[in-house]
Amino acid sequence: MRFLDQVKQRAKSQIKTIVLPEALDPRTLKATQQILAEGLAKVILVGDTAAIQAAAKENAADISGATIIDPATYNEIGTLTTKLYELRKAKGLTEAQAKQLLAENPLFLGCMLVKDGIADGMVAGAVYSTADVLRPAMQIIKTAPGVSMVSSFFVMVVPNCEYGNNGVFIFSDCGLVQNPDAAQLATIAESSAKSYKALMGEEPVVALLSHSTKGSAKHADVDKVVEATRILKENAPHLKADGEFQLDAAIVPAIGAAKAPGNAVAGHANVLVFPDLDAGNIAYKLVERLAKAEAYGPVTQGIAKPVNDLSRGCSAEDIVGVVAITAVQAQ
Repeated sequence: MRFLDQVKQRAKSQIKTIVLPEALDPRTLKATQQILAEGLAKVILVGDTAAIQAAAKENAADISGATIIDPATYNEIGTLTTKLYELRKAKGLTEAQAKQLLAENPLFLGCMLVKDGIADGMVAGAVYSTADVLRPAMQIIKTAPGVSMVSSFFVMVVPNCEYGNNGVFIFSDCGLVQNPDAAQLATIAESSAKSYKALMGEEPVVALLSHSTKGSAKHADVDKVVEATRILKENAPHLKADGEFQLDAAIVPAIGAAKAPGNAVAGHANVLVFPDLDAGNIAYKLVERLAKAEAYGPVTQGIAKPVNDLSRGCSAEDIVGVVAITAVQAQ
């Protein structure tokens, strides 16, 4: 079964409510129709009701099954305004500013709906930038308990590949954290393992990658990965995780056995943690282009409730896929 079909099946098993705040965008409206038709999630669209309905009609999108929350008429807007004010008053936000944000910025209203439990997650970024999407998520929903930072991952589905989980891997972080220190790298690895378990329903096998395998090279960059591995094992001793590994030693059983004999992770990794954003970003694009892999992401991890960012060049089908992933994360 294809990865996305598997995720959609899991999304259908426990229906969640996802906010799509970019409700006037034709791609969002077409995605809404498909999400509802496939039964992947309940959808909340945010914005002016008449404008959304007119845009749906113009784009021949049937959104009749969606809930529209119009800040001008929403019964709970006063309650949400007070809650936003309480959350941010220590940072200087006034009640008037809170009211204005919820009236004018659908991302802030979307995040408040998630924070308040009216929705289970949010997907945006077809119109807004990554910074615009993540800012209210960090200010309102914040990081999950025990998680110090937000990071991201890609699900890579490599055709005709016997490595990983029949060619399925998580690559992290390829989209967000520029140059993590050892503690941050350990956090990224632990979050990625949880993401793999949530999306695949199978045991993650985590490799922290380097240009060195178990001391084969000496450098400060290698030391960082060694220290990250130590922290990860201390913080999450239950995980099947190890490092530092070169890529081939991490995923190819024969090379793993030769370079790290007797190591349970070597040659069997399905979660690949890169030492910095340059390595991760180059790796995912290289695999996507040369191996003709499907790349799903970047998907955020570490937020208390899932908020995911889209590429501004995304299609309606891309939005459907990210909504399915977000729904599964919310489970």
